[in-house]
Amino acid sequence: MPVPSLLAVFAHPDDESLSAGGVLARHAAAGACTGVTTSTWAEGTPRAAELAEALRILGAGEPRMLGYADARVPHSAPGCARFCDAPLDEAVRRLVAHIREFRPEIVVTHDGYGGLTGHPDHVHTHRVTVLAAEAAGLERLHPDAGPPWHPRALYLATHPRSAVPALRDLIGERKAVYSVPDEHVTATVDVTPWMEQKIAAVLAHRSEVARGALPGLIAGLPPEERRRLFATEWYIRHSPVHAAGAGTEAEAVPGTAAGALPQTALTV
Repeated sequence: MPVPSLLAVFAHPDDESLSAGGVLARHAAAGACTGVTTSTWAEGTPRAAELAEALRILGAGEPRMLGYADARVPHSAPGCARFCDAPLDEAVRRLVAHIREFRPEIVVTHDGYGGLTGHPDHVHTHRVTVLAAEAAGLERLHPDAGPPWHPRALYLATHPRSAVPALRDLIGERKAVYSVPDEHVTATVDVTPWMEQKIAAVLAHRSEVARGALPGLIAGLPPEERRRLFATEWYIRHSPVHAAGAGTEAEAVPGTAAGALPQTALTV
């Protein structure tokens, strides 16, 4: 079966590579159209340039920016509202326009916790993406944002609790870590064949490496540790209400129960 097109929506430059870099590279390698929309930072800023390099490595096209400011970095989008402060309907409309233009079969974003860190921009990106994936298919909502389009599946990038002890070795005990029960995970994706691209994309975010954020911690790991910690990506399927109307009934997705086999791509 052909690998479906995929649009990833994440809060900051580097989130796409850390959370879904393997899946993005996998879908692109199979010839699927892949892209990334980023909630914060503006075009012309250094981190936007780093994002462009990371997406080139992953085969995910040119950056798509909502153009809001990072909650903790006002200069990330000079003169623009912080993402968390912007009117919700405005942010949804902007993302609806990206979804309708790109027309993805799958949308990927942060889980309800906002990933491991629970960063407020991550949580708000989850909220906006879930609403936009639904609104994109409703022709009377945001008619100025293009013809309606129904993504067939929405996946939330997450971490099962069983993965946290190993990650604690890397990030330490001082930071809060949010994870879900293992049985909540509905797609476990082995991205080992695309690890080189994934790590290269993470390291392309040079400012984050330099300041000692997670990409910087990864830069200091030997290759075998990188594979151990980052060769698997986990997702929770959260289908938009209208997904069934876009085509055939969605396929069942294997989970992480005993005996379940890892996937090599996300499915619709």
